[in-house]
Amino acid sequence: MSTTLAPGQPTAGLAPLLVHHRPALAGAAGPARRGLLLHGLASSHTVWDQLLDRLPAGVETWTAELPWRADHVLPWSRQQQRTDWIAAALDQVPGGPEVVVAHSYSANLLLDFLSRQAAAGRDPLSRYGIGGIVLVSPFYRREADDFAWDAISGMQRDFLHIMEEGIRTHSGRPIDPEIRLHMARRVCERVGPYGWLRFFEVYLRTPWLRTELIGVPVVVVTGRQDFASTESERLAADLPRAELRVIPECGHYPMAERPELFSALVGGFLNQIPIRLPDAVRERA
Repeated sequence: MSTTLAPGQPTAGLAPLLVHHRPALAGAAGPARRGLLLHGLASSHTVWDQLLDRLPAGVETWTAELPWRADHVLPWSRQQQRTDWIAAALDQVPGGPEVVVAHSYSANLLLDFLSRQAAAGRDPLSRYGIGGIVLVSPFYRREADDFAWDAISGMQRDFLHIMEEGIRTHSGRPIDPEIRLHMARRVCERVGPYGWLRFFEVYLRTPWLRTELIGVPVVVVTGRQDFASTESERLAADLPRAELRVIPECGHYPMAERPELFSALVGGFLNQIPIRLPDAVRERA
């Protein structure tokens, strides 16, 4: 696996963006398919490990280690300069990714980026050669009035639950529930109010997403037990070419809880995306 660094990073006060590359296996039939994987808040690129081990041999993967990763989330959240890290990650994939798989906070940032670009008259899907998107456990509300005052405290409780769930699904061994809860609280403290508000402000913008402008095939994946599963259903209904896949007996981390089913879903979706010709990606401005 090779590692590349975003151009100009790190610079003073900015968290680094690392992108790990795993080439397609030798001898795979047909041209390699490129995929970019984006982890959620207070997570890391290792959240995709079980997916990488199960993808078809002909898939070339790029996994971004984003500034809101678990070991860097606090300094990232306090940065005054804002960087469009989704664009930075997309720029790291030579030729552009045919499919982007984004989890939770990164799924919302990806939608926000594509919506803003399209609303400004740009075509980011063609620019980066994106032929399909997999949104894993995204957050979404259609109307601004869907956010009541108590949504703030409710989301804080849900965020703690998500952190606890992440620890449980990635530990690889049973952890005493009290210890696990204590660990989740420590993660929330590390995220802090600035990190949590960075997430929440993106969430608050979802009623203004220009979903109708995202015209590539999309799979919205949610666990049946994820508290935000109904939001995934609404998002899938509002995207013009989306299908919803609900994974039973699964919460916010389907790639870790049901890796076989999730990997088969992503691999099958990759096979449905038409193979892109070498000159299909527009020159990037």
